[in-house]
Amino acid sequence: MEAILQFIQDIISEPAFLMGLIAFVGLVALREKPHKILTGTLGPILGYLMLSAGAGVIVSNLDPLAQMIEHGFNITGVVPNNEAVVSVAQEILGVETMTVLVVGLIVNLLIARFTRFKYVFLTGHHSFFMACLLAAVLGAIGIQGIELILLGGFFLGAWSAISPAIGQRMTLQVTDGEDLAMGHFSSLGYYVSGLIGKLVGKGSASTEDIEVPEKWSFLRNTTISTALTMLIFYLLAALVAGPQFVNELSGGKNYIVYAIICGLNFAVGVAIVYAGVRMILADLIPAFQGIASRVIPNAVPAVDCAVFFTFAPTAVIIGFISSFIGGIVGMLILGFTGGVLIIPGMVPHFFCGATAGIYGNATGGRRGATIGAFVNGLLLSFIPALLLPVLGQLGFANTTFGDTDFGAIGILLGRLGNSMGNTGIYIIAAITLLVLIIPNFLSKSNIAINNVEE
Repeated sequence: MEAILQFIQDIISEPAFLMGLIAFVGLVALREKPHKILTGTLGPILGYLMLSAGAGVIVSNLDPLAQMIEHGFNITGVVPNNEAVVSVAQEILGVETMTVLVVGLIVNLLIARFTRFKYVFLTGHHSFFMACLLAAVLGAIGIQGIELILLGGFFLGAWSAISPAIGQRMTLQVTDGEDLAMGHFSSLGYYVSGLIGKLVGKGSASTEDIEVPEKWSFLRNTTISTALTMLIFYLLAALVAGPQFVNELSGGKNYIVYAIICGLNFAVGVAIVYAGVRMILADLIPAFQGIASRVIPNAVPAVDCAVFFTFAPTAVIIGFISSFIGGIVGMLILGFTGGVLIIPGMVPHFFCGATAGIYGNATGGRRGATIGAFVNGLLLSFIPALLLPVLGQLGFANTTFGDTDFGAIGILLGRLGNSMGNTGIYIIAAITLLVLIIPNFLSKSNIAINNVEE
């Protein structure tokens, strides 16, 4: 039984397989020819593997940058990293995480089928991370066994459907009406950035309309502009860290050469991500029409944040830089106030900061992208610091969950559970159930809630 559960977990925690499976079901529902089913199923799988490969290149080159910054500026503290904290958690909560994940996926599909929250969450690794968080927080309160699995699975499935719906009107602005939703558990940070864009961005031109003189027109090439931006980051970090430390990271390679190679490799990773995204969208969206028309009427795919990078490539870089600056400011504030020092994690600030920039740009142009992503950076500092006390055994690890939704859900359940016990958790579950059901009675529409442009 455990081997079967492990197999299921491995399948559904791999977004590539999950996207391929969804595409396959959709194409079968559309009664496409066998060769189209084959190519249409393989397309999203290969596209996501390409996206993952690009993300792997980005992450592997962000790690030495983070080490150079920590060493050069003599910073020590907690580094938020979802992968790191989950790997620690699996030794304590492996079975709980696995079963919560399976139940959560089933609940998400049931919600999409029978309510107006018709969002199918396709980012399997983030579902896995959230399952781990829920197992840790509920376990720390004292909930165990089948009760933990059912409650954790319900919260996972419900948030997988509700979180894309909250900001769907903004997401449609980002995608110019493309039938996609945000399937990433840092969504609250993106939506906050979008709201800030509305407040501060009136009259501000889009980041994508920045006028570039002809002699600088090569900067319009996203790969080139990313490479030049990151070269500045890496060279500055290498100079501050010093040749001796960087030579240890590089295995003896000259520290300036190593910094240049890392910066250029980072840009290559971004280019691979863009190529993978285009491949996913080319096959997944047409196939998903089969799901929407036959299996789960009007279903909307909720996909990884990196899928949105191609809609505003300039906002990606602006968002990353602004979010990272916000993270540094947040770290300094925590240091001055005596809180846990949250060191800005380069991975969350790149992926989440970039996406916050995209949302801020969609609603408020350049000002929205800059200020919205900066506030996102502050959230990525403060929320993990507040989350640590409710993680139980995981709170002692030298890392924590990095994205806003993990923190918000964990803090809400943890604080309420600690003050009201199991009763508080069941109150939240009841309120969540009402949120899912009530829209069905308020409107006869079968369209996914909020899936209409403002």
